[in-house]
Amino acid sequence: MSGGDIADSMLFVKNNEIGRNNMLSVKIEKELNKQLNREYFSAYLYMSMAAYFQSIDLSGFERWMQVQAKEELSHAEKIYNFIHERNGKVVLEAIEKPQTDWESPLAAFEDSLKHEIFITGCINELIKSALEEKDNATDIFLQWFVTEQVEEEANATKVIKKIKLMKAAPGGIFMLDKELAERE
Repeated sequence: MSGGDIADSMLFVKNNEIGRNNMLSVKIEKELNKQLNREYFSAYLYMSMAAYFQSIDLSGFERWMQVQAKEELSHAEKIYNFIHERNGKVVLEAIEKPQTDWESPLAAFEDSLKHEIFITGCINELIKSALEEKDNATDIFLQWFVTEQVEEEANATKVIKKIKLMKAAPGGIFMLDKELAERE
């Protein structure tokens, strides 16, 4: 082997090691794809809630849910891009049909909170898997979602508390509707 061949083979090995270090394990890739699809479902669910609020003439509540749906799409985009950055393959699955009616604005927001708590659990499980796989990059990436989920749960909880406070003042729902319309 000539000196050039050795240098070429060393470069080849080095490049392959770099690529391999930037790859997702099969397990993490599969779990990230599941979470990607959960985020798309979340957006779909919040658009369904927006449509429900539109149907009962609460346009501020509708606006709040539309903004929430856009946030969920941005979460999906982050995961989509991360999978590609780590040399993974994105796999999009069919999106389940969400619920379309609720008995009240309170019930819709309680379902929103339940959903966010579910998503928080999924993120926590993903982190657990990343740690088991010794995938520090995925663990660090997911920390943003941990912080985001704290905010998501707090936002839904805040609206639920306000709705519950208004039970004695039915006109209060319209004041809250006006407040929720301001969400950007």
